[in-house]
Amino acid sequence: MKLVVGLGNPGAQYRGTRHNVGFEVIDALANRHGILVRKRIGRAMVGEGLIGGVEVMLAKPLTFMNLSGEAVRNIAERRRLDAGQILVVYDDMALDLGRLRIRGSGSDGGHKGMKSIIAALGTQQFPRLRIGIGLAERDAVDHVLSRFRRSERLFINEAISRAVDAVECVIINGVEAAMSEYNKAAKG
Repeated sequence: MKLVVGLGNPGAQYRGTRHNVGFEVIDALANRHGILVRKRIGRAMVGEGLIGGVEVMLAKPLTFMNLSGEAVRNIAERRRLDAGQILVVYDDMALDLGRLRIRGSGSDGGHKGMKSIIAALGTQQFPRLRIGIGLAERDAVDHVLSRFRRSERLFINEAISRAVDAVECVIINGVEAAMSEYNKAAKG
């Protein structure tokens, strides 16, 4: 089984914000594969199904971003998953808007949700997919909690679709294959 976790903040007030792009990828992936993300496990909403013949669980933590590790660890322990079976999808303001970056492991890069997950799992050795939300023109917190401008929305929707393709590639073909295919500059 693979666990795909999209990071974000729960609640209508955060829907559509830059920080919730991980949730949007989970929603799009679930929609594409007919997986209902409606079951609660611990402090996360989850859905289970098959992608390319591989059993997957899609998860959206309900802990708010900075405590995401609690939800991820809880699912991993309940399902006896090791860190290498987990793929985390999240926003990155160090990447240009819409750019994707896949890595097999690494640091938190200053992202508090990732910092929480690394601390909770006790390792950095798990794959992750970062989605560029663009550099902050003002305060970083204000930036990540802001919504995409209308001019950015079409571009980020395309990035979300490519991110879904990238997640499928990681699940079916592995991290290395996905890195080769998707760690390219965004088109446009």
